[in-house]
Amino acid sequence: MKIAMLARNPNLYSHQRLVEAADQRGHELHILNTLRCTMNITSHRPSILYDGQPMTGFEAVIPRIGASITQYGLAVLRQFEMMGVWPLNESVAIGRSRDKLRSMQIFAKYGLGLPVTAFAHDPKKTEEVLKIVGGAPVVIKLTEGTQGIGVVLAETDKSAKSVIEAFRGANVNILVQEFIKEAGSSDLRILVVGGKVAASMMRTGAAGDFRSNLHRGGSAKPIKITPEERSTAVRAAKVMGLNVAGVDILRSNHGPVIMEVNSSPGLEGIEHATGKDIAGKIIQFIEATAKPGRTKTKGRG
Repeated sequence: MKIAMLARNPNLYSHQRLVEAADQRGHELHILNTLRCTMNITSHRPSILYDGQPMTGFEAVIPRIGASITQYGLAVLRQFEMMGVWPLNESVAIGRSRDKLRSMQIFAKYGLGLPVTAFAHDPKKTEEVLKIVGGAPVVIKLTEGTQGIGVVLAETDKSAKSVIEAFRGANVNILVQEFIKEAGSSDLRILVVGGKVAASMMRTGAAGDFRSNLHRGGSAKPIKITPEERSTAVRAAKVMGLNVAGVDILRSNHGPVIMEVNSSPGLEGIEHATGKDIAGKIIQFIEATAKPGRTKTKGRG
């Protein structure tokens, strides 16, 4: 099978592991720098040029699109879809996952556990927003952001008002959420592949940091998840329409709550923590599922 992978940095662990797993199973995987793809948007004959050469013969595409180039990356992925190339995660689903507000609205629609969340455009509504989430401490986060960037813990109402008003004054969209204190600066990263949990780990933030992201100095260990946590992760991926997803869950006093769903989850932390061959599972899923012009799941919302 000839597979394309949209990725700007071919040297990242995740990308190298996918190349290795594809090679071990006899496939040909080409890493394409997303920004070097040129789209020929022609009726009935859409095509993609890479460094001036037409991209043909691909049966599947793995989108590993960085958050900073989401819009262009999704345009390139849509072009592949128009050409009949099967995407591991389709463009619409990735677009949903990159918008935290839209994601939360979809999860709420389908009754999945969430932290109490508020959103408002007018900075004058700050007190109303804080009232909705029960007051400080609260977590304030950008509606578009990854790896813990743009996430702030405000421990008092006064500091929360200052942060909210500063963000809104800069015309930046934010969400305000209740702080799940009982989670103890730890969360679960559950990796879902093809509607099944492939691996799970618990991430704990570095000393003094409530964020558990490994990119920010956190640590990880394998964890046995409950049936409810497993079901929540699988349903979250399904309603987003993602075949592969990293679902981040907090253990709250009222059950598992979803913090985020990542459409391009890193493989290094979870493979090292669990010893599982996640890259291999992804390639096996592509083998079993890839069909021209469609994905396995279309998602909701």
